[in-house]
Amino acid sequence: MTPEAIVLFCAIFNFIFGIFHLFFWKLFDWKNQLSKLSIINQAVVPVLNLCLTFVFAIFSFLLFFHSQEIISTSLGHSLLVLIALFWALRAMEQVIFFGVKRSISISFFMLFLIGAALHALPLIIL
Repeated sequence: MTPEAIVLFCAIFNFIFGIFHLFFWKLFDWKNQLSKLSIINQAVVPVLNLCLTFVFAIFSFLLFFHSQEIISTSLGHSLLVLIALFWALRAMEQVIFFGVKRSISISFFMLFLIGAALHALPLIIL
């Protein structure tokens, strides 16, 4: 697989996570669940989720529409390293905050590690 193809796959990976985050309201029943929190925490959770969704959109956009620059410039390489670190940190947070006792948590942990590896892979095979 070429570095270009991997970068495009990374764009899709991030896009899917952005879409997934848009379903959090319904998936986690935030209308009812967040009402149990203070007013400030009721606001913080969806704001952080929307900002994270936008970050995924930025990652996707840059990786999809600027894949050649991502692969061929030091700025692009830095971006790939930083996104790989983002996914590696997210994998560590999965263990810290959710544990690894349930299969769903282990699955997400593995998925986040795959995300980290995917974003590092183009740099390794260049």
